Amino acid sequence: MTPLIFALLAAVAVGAAGFALVPAMLGGDRANKRMKALQGDIQANRRNADATRNRDTRRKEIQQTLRAQTVALERKKKHVPLQDQLYQAGMKLKKGAFIRNSVIFGVIVFVLCFVLQLELIYCLIFSVAGGYLLPRMYVGRRRKKYQNAFLDELPNAVEAIVRGVKSGLPLNDSMRLVAKEAKEPIKSDFQRILDQQAVGKTIQEAVVTLYDRVPLPEVNFFVVVITVQAQAGGNLSEALGNLARVLRNRKKMKAKVKAMSAEAKASAGIIGSLPILVAFLVSLTTPTYLLPLIETPIGNLMLGIAAIMMFLGGFIMNRMIQFDI
Repeated sequence: MTPLIFALLAAVAVGAAGFALVPAMLGGDRANKRMKALQGDIQANRRNADATRNRDTRRKEIQQTLRAQTVALERKKKHVPLQDQLYQAGMKLKKGAFIRNSVIFGVIVFVLCFVLQLELIYCLIFSVAGGYLLPRMYVGRRRKKYQNAFLDELPNAVEAIVRGVKSGLPLNDSMRLVAKEAKEPIKSDFQRILDQQAVGKTIQEAVVTLYDRVPLPEVNFFVVVITVQAQAGGNLSEALGNLARVLRNRKKMKAKVKAMSAEAKASAGIIGSLPILVAFLVSLTTPTYLLPLIETPIGNLMLGIAAIMMFLGGFIMNRMIQFDI
């Protein structure tokens, strides 16, 4: 074979080897790139899974904490001691002084009834009502009035905190601004939160004292928002802004319910006062007409039954116009 043929065969062999090895090398580079991309995807998926797992775990922990807190707050609301009722009514009176004043008032009512020559059983009934029921009704009325005044100013206070947080102030400084500029009773209650923090309590522990003072769902919403923000972080201004909007909507709904139930309240007042008014007018025109109801045992029994029926009717009508919002 001539050297020319050997040279041609060598060139063909080298070319064949080149065609065989170059695609293999290129394919290996692609395979390496695919492996690296696959490993990167696996690591990214693993990081996302870990982040999701941590987020879910943290959410569950927060939910458990808030659930336990809500249960504890509701338990406090159901079983309210007398001293806490006085505290929630905005009264600085102690429990012992309140009981002493109630006993004194009951004794005064008993003496007045005895001087008016009522029977002993009626003197005891009126003295118990005057010494036990009337003071607690007064405390309940003061407590309700305090809560209504607090709810009227709470949306304004929350919006003031939102404006402070959006302007760059910390939460404590925003609360301090509310404690200085807001109306009572919001002013003193937020100042109490700041005083609790000044003695070393955290914001979560200090804000719970607000619910101890005013055990209402709206205040519980505020406590939950502050607690979640302290534990998990997040956009506090947005959360409080939504809370302020919810509080105003609840206030509008309560006003609407009050307007719708005004007719029933007026009817209950007219129906409840009508027997007393008729008895008074009849006594003016004919003084002896109703004496048998007072002087005879059967008349006293009928008066007692009528009073019980009037009380039950008023109680039922009152429950019919109560709505949970």
